[in-house]
Amino acid sequence: MDSLAPDLKKRALDEGFDLVGVASAGPARTADALDRWLAQDMHGEMGYMERTRGVRSDPGNLLEGCRSVIAVAMSYHTSAAPSTAAATSDGRVWVSRYAWGRDYHRILKKKLVRLGRWLAERQPGCGWRACVDTAPVLEREWAARAGLGWIGKNTMLLNRKLGSELFLGLLLTDLELEPDRPRPDHCGTCTACLDACPTRAFPEPRVLDARRCVAYLTVEHRSEIPAEFAHGVGAMVAGCDICQEVCPWTRRAPADLHPEFAPHPDRSRPRLADLESLTEEDYRQWRRGSPLNRIPYKQFRRNLAVAGRNQSTQRD
Repeated sequence: MDSLAPDLKKRALDEGFDLVGVASAGPARTADALDRWLAQDMHGEMGYMERTRGVRSDPGNLLEGCRSVIAVAMSYHTSAAPSTAAATSDGRVWVSRYAWGRDYHRILKKKLVRLGRWLAERQPGCGWRACVDTAPVLEREWAARAGLGWIGKNTMLLNRKLGSELFLGLLLTDLELEPDRPRPDHCGTCTACLDACPTRAFPEPRVLDARRCVAYLTVEHRSEIPAEFAHGVGAMVAGCDICQEVCPWTRRAPADLHPEFAPHPDRSRPRLADLESLTEEDYRQWRRGSPLNRIPYKQFRRNLAVAGRNQSTQRD
């Protein structure tokens, strides 16, 4: 298998991935941290995290006999102005960068499936499974173990060249491939991501209390947004980019690498009034082809109302 890993990596890059690496499979090293996080209810209303805890603890639970994890990444960093430069009083709101372009789940999954089929052609009979972040797997840990970067203080995978605005995918296989070395931590004493969080969602470095996170509150949280966090939501109506935008590694990363993730004019800094006028069917059309299907219409209207109140408060 010594000659297979280099060919596999070349094939992954030819598919359009920006980063690729290999880790030896086995129990997840962050499984205990996940248990502590769940025990403290930091997952909020994401009940699926608790239900799938056992599966997430080992990729062998997703692919029997898994021996290697191939991690890949694609950058979605763009040259557009950051949310931190956007006023909340100009009548516009903010949709997270990850949702500006086409649905990354479909794009990465298709590329991973083609990579898996290529692997099976080279090694007939081998087992493989393609996973994106909808699968119950700790993709950031495996990306870090495969040498794609390190886990930053905002819990995101960080790469020295590409920053943290990365879509991650995994290809599990029962083949034993030569693993890559993990990368050292390059966060140093920097706390920009922790300091910039408008709702103080990080009780300590590399620990995220999702219940306070704007991205969670606008995307995953189905109940009313607690009053204590409503102001911190600002103009965000779908996700949040602040802790990534302020990161020095992300700010200096090359931009606009993939046209499929280029900002769609209807989702990049849309006007609040335009979104408020959308019927439920209009909303489905507005989000079509994007990764925003997790946000139902009623919840989206709730987010718009919070952003609208924040804008009114700022004008007053």
